Amino acid sequence: MAIAKRFPIAHGLAFPNGAFLRGEVEPVVDFQAPKREDGSRPQQRDKETGLLVWQATVIDADDDANRKDIGVSVKFVAAVQPVPPKNTSPLPWTPVEFVGLTALPWIDDSGSRPRLSWSFRADAMVAPGQGRTEAKPPEQKAAA
Repeated sequence: MAIAKRFPIAHGLAFPNGAFLRGEVEPVVDFQAPKREDGSRPQQRDKETGLLVWQATVIDADDDANRKDIGVSVKFVAAVQPVPPKNTSPLPWTPVEFVGLTALPWIDDSGSRPRLSWSFRADAMVAPGQGRTEAKPPEQKAAA
């Protein structure tokens, strides 16, 4: 099958009516790692790259999204904390567009009835209209 577990998806397909950053980009805590001497836990690292994992809470502006799907978490794998674009809108939330967005479907069985949910990752976030909106597969390295 040509589709890997995590696949590229266009921002406009995932968030057809826009996305808004709510709050700050925060480090993801590694609950599997042992606690430090001070009782805190280290930040999670990506298993493939070793880079730090960050996450942002995003409001999906789709009117058809149900209550559980309005607040979406988008993760970033980066050496430093991603910086959101400046909020130039009159809204309390920052409009954003995700570059290099990927999706991973998973089954949420925490409620009374299992449902399909999505895990999102992005390379970066920019002001709407400033990013690449088409999903493209990763470039293949040419054979030597």
